[in-house]
Amino acid sequence: MTLDKINKARDKRALDTLWPLLGFVRPYKKRVAAAMLALVVTAVVSLSIGQGVRMIIDDGFIAGSKEQLGHAIGVMVIMITVLAVGTFTRFYLMSWLGERVSADIRKAVFDRLLGLHPSYFEENRSGELMSRLTTDTTLLQSIIGSSFSMALRSALLFAGGLLMLVITNPKLTLMVMGCVPVVLMPMLFYGRKVRRLARESQASIADVGTYAGEIIQNIKVVQSYTREKQERAAFAAEVETAFSVARQRIKQRSILIATVIFLVFGAISIMLWIGGIDVLSGKISEGELAAFLFYAIMVAMSLATISEVYGELQRASGSAERLFELLAVESKIQAPQQLMQLDDLTETVIVFDQVDFSYPSRPNSPALKGINLDIKKGQVVALVGPSGAGKTTLFELLQRFYDPFKGEIRFKNAPIHQLDPGFLRQQMGMVQQQPIMFSSDVWHNIRYGRPEASDEEVIWAAKRAHAHEFILELPEGYKSYLGEQGVRLSGGQKQRIALARAILKDPDVLLLDEATSALDAESESHVQAALNELMKNRTTLIIAHRLSTVIHADMIVLLDKGKILACGTHVQLMKKSELYQRLCELQFEPYEAERTQRVNGVK
Repeated sequence: MTLDKINKARDKRALDTLWPLLGFVRPYKKRVAAAMLALVVTAVVSLSIGQGVRMIIDDGFIAGSKEQLGHAIGVMVIMITVLAVGTFTRFYLMSWLGERVSADIRKAVFDRLLGLHPSYFEENRSGELMSRLTTDTTLLQSIIGSSFSMALRSALLFAGGLLMLVITNPKLTLMVMGCVPVVLMPMLFYGRKVRRLARESQASIADVGTYAGEIIQNIKVVQSYTREKQERAAFAAEVETAFSVARQRIKQRSILIATVIFLVFGAISIMLWIGGIDVLSGKISEGELAAFLFYAIMVAMSLATISEVYGELQRASGSAERLFELLAVESKIQAPQQLMQLDDLTETVIVFDQVDFSYPSRPNSPALKGINLDIKKGQVVALVGPSGAGKTTLFELLQRFYDPFKGEIRFKNAPIHQLDPGFLRQQMGMVQQQPIMFSSDVWHNIRYGRPEASDEEVIWAAKRAHAHEFILELPEGYKSYLGEQGVRLSGGQKQRIALARAILKDPDVLLLDEATSALDAESESHVQAALNELMKNRTTLIIAHRLSTVIHADMIVLLDKGKILACGTHVQLMKKSELYQRLCELQFEPYEAERTQRVNGVK
């Protein structure tokens, strides 16, 4: 295939990407129909104004009749009034439609993002996704609410203007028609360049947003390492790259518009010269020439508008392509058509049966190999081992953020891939080592586990999590805004809010990613007391970074390099596992010294 054919095919695909927008427009077809009716009315009235101009000149000025002049002016006023009302209606309805469809697309994209598998977010940058959700949808709003309406109106005026040109003067019309291909050629040539640069521009803007977001999110690290100067330079480079691409896009669009205007009005000038000779020779009247000039200018302006809108459509096609690519992504974690029921009477709650797994981003590095594990109802099971042993991976597979490559995981005798993922996750409560706080108040953060909970239930959960007292000391109590990622709270306070969230959810299975390892002594005592409350009468899995916190667990599972090396109680593992003995030797002596210092009040 030749380069020219490839470019034409790409150009056709560019506009084809806009067709899916009709699916978002269709629910509002009544408003679209009303807007189209207003558009047709305004186009017809605009075309009729040319005849009004002819009447004013021929029947008023040239004929010298005040009565006919007054009549012609009256007709013009009526037409202009109808044009104004129709333009208002068209503009309002199309602008409303653009905002509405843009909002619907944003919601559809966000809904799709929420349902995608976690590995998708490992492979795609958050800044890029945010750019699609905001910048791209804003551009489409402009296309639907403004450019699309302008394109239709210009197309109608162009077709109607050509028809009126033929009616007014066929000879001059042939000359105008001969100029149309000359005007269209630069539109097609430069339009293709504009689309390519538009997509690059959107991608570069996403890069700027991603970089800025990362730096702002980690501002304390940046300032701690005094990297402000370097980050300013790096960000400036990103901005300049985006500006360079945008400058090229603007340049191509400017050339396109200027070329079209030059060709169009050059053709009108030639037409006016020929028409003027015909008026002087008596072949046409002054009014006919004025009307023809009016329609010629209308056709020219319509072509200029179409060329500009064509550039916008080329630019929007890049945004539409990015958005609909995202909407087309299917989550790898799907609910089955036939759901299984849980066996609530079984004593074995969780079973890992010969499970193998590798992360999609690291397919050649097994995270788990041949995992076999049975967890009984009400057991406290600790997962211990060196960093990278596979402890967190077990949590992620259990919540079905990923599916194992081999083997099966069962929850209450039901394979988890035969359960609805949402239902499965409702049975579990996760408390992370670094708790996640949302940019809202305390009510929202605790209620996140159960939105329908009453204020009394939230307060009850906060009391059980040993959080109620410090919450009341906040400026507005439970209504206090916590800031982005809970920056207004200490580590221990955030941890207790996260525990209150889990207590309120009241899950069957509790997943704890060592919730006390990064806390001071006082915070640790509060959190540990809350954990003891939370673990009562429920199955608990704990990722233990400090073995001293889990020596009383019902079962300790020792992992290393994705394999289970041993299972048993602390006493049993001290007897049969050299790795467990070595981990205890590394941790217990420093920990005991730390405890002695705490008891003696030494910091």
